Amino acid sequence: MANDEPTWYDALGEADQQFLKRFLLTSGSLKDLAAEYGISYPTIRARLDRVIEKVKAFDASTNDDPFERAVRMMVLDQKMAPETGRDVLKAYKAAKKSTVSAR
Repeated sequence: MANDEPTWYDALGEADQQFLKRFLLTSGSLKDLAAEYGISYPTIRARLDRVIEKVKAFDASTNDDPFERAVRMMVLDQKMAPETGRDVLKAYKAAKKSTVSAR
């Protein structure tokens, strides 16, 4: 790919990438995937829903800069609380704005 920008797939962590691979190899059967993982169907469904939300967030943030996108993905990965993510992005945008206006 000529573009150095990450793709939605690249933005997913390795665990999510492996989950998608296993999902494809089970022909999209959540029941089979749940059996493979040894967990319940609702748990697999919830995990798939989280991956879907990450892909949607990535698509929605393609105009964002890499830092903003990374913060959003950390929130979706539950590595950062949503409130913290909002505060970080708010501070980041304020810092960017003050840097631009100081020029």
